[in-house]
Amino acid sequence: MNAMQTAKVSRTAVVTGAGSGIGRAVAVELLRAGWSVALAGRRIETLEETAALVPEGASLAVRTDVSRQEDVAALFVATVDRFGRVDLLFNNAGTFGPGGVPVEELPYDAWRHVVDTNLNGAFLCAQAAYRQMKEQDPQGGRIINNGSISAHALTGLTKSLSLDGRPYRIAVGQIDIGNAATDMTARMQTGALQANGEIAPEPVMDVADVARTVRHMAELPLEANVQFATVLATAMPYVGRG
Repeated sequence: MNAMQTAKVSRTAVVTGAGSGIGRAVAVELLRAGWSVALAGRRIETLEETAALVPEGASLAVRTDVSRQEDVAALFVATVDRFGRVDLLFNNAGTFGPGGVPVEELPYDAWRHVVDTNLNGAFLCAQAAYRQMKEQDPQGGRIINNGSISAHALTGLTKSLSLDGRPYRIAVGQIDIGNAATDMTARMQTGALQANGEIAPEPVMDVADVARTVRHMAELPLEANVQFATVLATAMPYVGRG
């Protein structure tokens, strides 16, 4: 390191849903870039598998059900105890409801499970991150919500959080992702329900491209923010179909 270079400041991220898919890819990207990362998810064994992909990385696996307030509180306590602060929350934990079920036949339990995980879980994690980011020194941090291309409720939450965070140097943005190649989207390549009622395969993109986008958003100075970003497989049938 020469005199014109400065020492790299250690940064800490909390990544939910880090045991697979997009969460794993983002966690690995951040660890390889020198971030300390708290890996949150329902299954400790898959979190440990993620950590093992970057054996030299500073990671912490914390079993977390984001729909449970006590789990989320324990996640942030463990993160701060280990790393001292929280600079980034990647709010990524999510699940799909049953596909192709008419609204009048959708079980309420299935609806509640999706809302509790995708929306309420995002709120609980953001709330815990806010508390920490407001109190730590130096103050501030960043929250990135994984919205997907149809996340209307989460988009409203992102806007509200973004406004509330301004006085405290808390930047909030959202990444909407279309057809990244993960286990959850494997069915897209064999056949997915289209707007016209037909079943057809859809193109996918490398999940590493999503991870690099999240890292770019995460490493901006807090004076700059990507409010909304859409990253999708170029040829997926989304643009113009409604």
